[in-house]
Amino acid sequence: MRILIATVTAGAGHLQAAAAVEEAWRRLCPRDIVGRVDLLDFVPKLQRQLYARGYVKVVEHTPELWGLMFRQTDDPALVRKLTRFRRVFARATNRRFVRHLREFGPEAVICTHFLPVEVLGHLAGRGIDPFTACVVTDYEAHALWVDPALDLYCVAATETKSSLLAHGTDAGQVAVTGIPIADKFAHRLSSPAVRRTLGLRNDLPVLLVLSGGLGMGPVADILTALDQVKRPLQTLAVAGRNAELRTELAARDHRHPTRVLGFVTNMHELMTAADLVLTKPGGLTTAEALALGKPLFILNPIPGQESANSDFLLERGAAVKVNRVRDLPFRIEQLLGSTKLKAMARAAGRLGRPHAAEEVCGEVVRRLQERT
Repeated sequence: MRILIATVTAGAGHLQAAAAVEEAWRRLCPRDIVGRVDLLDFVPKLQRQLYARGYVKVVEHTPELWGLMFRQTDDPALVRKLTRFRRVFARATNRRFVRHLREFGPEAVICTHFLPVEVLGHLAGRGIDPFTACVVTDYEAHALWVDPALDLYCVAATETKSSLLAHGTDAGQVAVTGIPIADKFAHRLSSPAVRRTLGLRNDLPVLLVLSGGLGMGPVADILTALDQVKRPLQTLAVAGRNAELRTELAARDHRHPTRVLGFVTNMHELMTAADLVLTKPGGLTTAEALALGKPLFILNPIPGQESANSDFLLERGAAVKVNRVRDLPFRIEQLLGSTKLKAMARAAGRLGRPHAAEEVCGEVVRRLQERT
C-alpha cells in the first residue's frame, strides 16, 4: 500500500504530527511505501517564505490580529461559500504537489494541515481520489479543517469531535484518536534516573520553560520572574531554534540553577524530569506533556487555537494560567509542593493519549479495508 502524509510548515506542530504518523505507520506496516511531504517545498520560494514566516510574524507581533482572523473565519457557512474558491486557489498555487500526487499514486493521504485538504478537495472526481484523512492538531476544530471531500477526521478529544459536529460533519467520519506524538512519549522513564543523566538535583523541583520550536514567547521575562521565587528550585529553559534568545539567556546570572538549551531532540526526557511545564499551549506540546502526566502552567496563549487549548486544559484541571508574567512568582510559590500540583499531574495523566499516532494509523487502515 502507498501512503502519503502531507503537511505544511506553519509552526512546528504540524510537522511533528506528520513525523509521528510516519513513524507509527512504518512501525505497524513496514512493507508499505510511505512518503511525507511539505506542500511549501512545491511552491516558489517567495510564496514559501510568506506562508511560513508570515504566520510567525503575525502571531509574534500582532496576536490580536491573528485572534480576530481566527474568529472571523471560524464560520461554517462562510467556509462553505468559499470552498470552491479555496480549492481552485490551492490547486493553482500547488501544481507541483498535484503532479507529485499523480506520480506517487497513494491509496491514502493523511493531512496534518488544512491546506493539502483543500488541494485534494479540488481533485476529487478528477482522476485522483485517494482515501483522505486529516489530523486536527489542536483541541478545537476550526471551520477551515472541514471539507466535504474528507473521508475521516482524527481529533484530539470528544470535545473536538463535538465542534466538528457543530460544523455539520457526520459523526461517522470522526474518530477520537488524540494528537499524534512521537513514540518516545509513550514510554514512561524514571524521573530520578533521567535527572541524574541530565545532571539535575533530585531534591529540588524542576521547572521546564518552553518557547516552542521557533523560540517564541516571553521566555526571557519568565526567567526574570522566576528569579523572584524564594523557594529553591531549578530551571530548564528551551530556546528552540532562536540562537539569539539562547545566547541572551545563557549570558545572564540566575538566582536558581538554570540551564539554557537550544533546539532539542530529547523533549521526552526534559518533560520526564520536570515537575511543571511552563509553556504556550500549542497542540503538540500539550499532547506530549499530557502523555507523560505533566501539569502545565500557561502563559500568554495565542488568541485562537492556543486559547481554545488553554480552556480545554483549565476546565479539566490539568493546567493553571496567568495573563501577566509579573504574577508568576506568587503562583509558583503556591504550586510547588502543593496537593494541587499533584492533582494537576493526575488530571494530565488521565487526558494523555500516548499511542495517538498508532490509533490514527489503525483507524485509517480499518476504514480503507471497509472501503475496499
